Amino acid sequence: MAFESLTEKLNNVFKKLRGKGRLKENDIKEAMREVRLALLEADVGFKVVRDFVNAVSERALGADVLDSLSPAQMVIKIVNEELCELMGGSNAKLEISSKPPTVVMLIGLQGAGKTTNGAKLASYMRKNHGKNPLLVACDIYRPAAILQLQTVGQQLDIPVFEMGTANPVDIAAASIEHANSRGLDIVFLDTAGRLHIDDDLVDELKAIKAAVNPAEIMLVVDAMTGQDAVNAAAAFDDALNIDSVMLTKLDGDARGGAALSVRAVTGKPIKFAGIGEKLDQFEPFHPERMASRILGMGDVLTLIEKAEQAFDEQKSQELATKMMSNKLTLTDYYDQLISFKSMGGLSDLAGMLPGVDAKALANASLDESMLARTEAIILSMTPHERDNPSVLNSSRKKRIAAGSGTTVVDVNRLLKQFELLQTMSKQLSKGKMPAMFGGGRGRRGIFG
Repeated sequence: MAFESLTEKLNNVFKKLRGKGRLKENDIKEAMREVRLALLEADVGFKVVRDFVNAVSERALGADVLDSLSPAQMVIKIVNEELCELMGGSNAKLEISSKPPTVVMLIGLQGAGKTTNGAKLASYMRKNHGKNPLLVACDIYRPAAILQLQTVGQQLDIPVFEMGTANPVDIAAASIEHANSRGLDIVFLDTAGRLHIDDDLVDELKAIKAAVNPAEIMLVVDAMTGQDAVNAAAAFDDALNIDSVMLTKLDGDARGGAALSVRAVTGKPIKFAGIGEKLDQFEPFHPERMASRILGMGDVLTLIEKAEQAFDEQKSQELATKMMSNKLTLTDYYDQLISFKSMGGLSDLAGMLPGVDAKALANASLDESMLARTEAIILSMTPHERDNPSVLNSSRKKRIAAGSGTTVVDVNRLLKQFELLQTMSKQLSKGKMPAMFGGGRGRRGIFG
């Protein structure tokens, strides 16, 4: 995950500071040397590191820090604030034209993820802002680029405009008329890329910009390319005066230096981030939340938002009612499992919890495979069996195990877990606290 190595190193620095109690000037200077090294190893640009460390040092060496009752916490607070400022301070919204359609021009090097993440952005704007998007295939050079855009468009149910290998400038201009005629209010131009910036690419992008006057030029940057991504961002900004940045593959870069450097180098805000290969692994970029993640302080707000998106409010209320009336079924169990899975990987969710070491859960595939087995077992049951698990005799269990690629032992384990859940809901329906949570007479629960 992004910043994994940096998070570990910074936490080691802060651990040393906490162990000292009262801090001296030399303690701060030694800590800042270690912070500087950690940032450089994370592939953050030298000038960015220098300016960042100088800003933190100047504030940390003030009397209000050295004389405070908890100077180590004050230093961490300063680092957190400066990290947040380095990445832009606060979340920046997509520019929306007063007269539709809003045109967003997606640019970047080949392989940065423009096509897939452009489609993710279109889906995000429809789902969260009520927009009617159009994807436009302006990359006529890369083999299968048009087909790729059509494929992700179909998967997300978003229309795609293409004119084959016609002039990209003509395609962009025609797409605006197409959007107007069909009431589509936001257009995403998937432009061509190159392995390196060249004059032909820049000239083509400038011509498209002149033809459609986009509300926003968004540079798509592959976070895994580190300092190369920052250099490319600077070159694109010089040529086209970009408006914003989208970071992709943020889940795969353990160093994360691009995220910390690109805002400082270009002066343009990072607005969105691709955090995985799946089409729903995409989110707005919040500098304050990312800074909190980097420092190992979690990201509870994003976790809450994911939960709100994953769990349907009406279904949650129905589930609560069923629990209170002791009418839970395996179908309910399955619905909650699917909602949980849609929130993301176990290690990703753990990284959003304060004080939880996501790295320690990086290999937690056992639990996730268990969820997959549970899902397969439930889907191998008939609707009658899911609603009435008591009918599951030996022969039915064998059939379910064979159909789900599991064993009868796995089926029995699931049924045992479900029985425990039913017992808990029965106690809740009677107004009792389940014993495992500390209820019951003379018994200790898991909380002591």
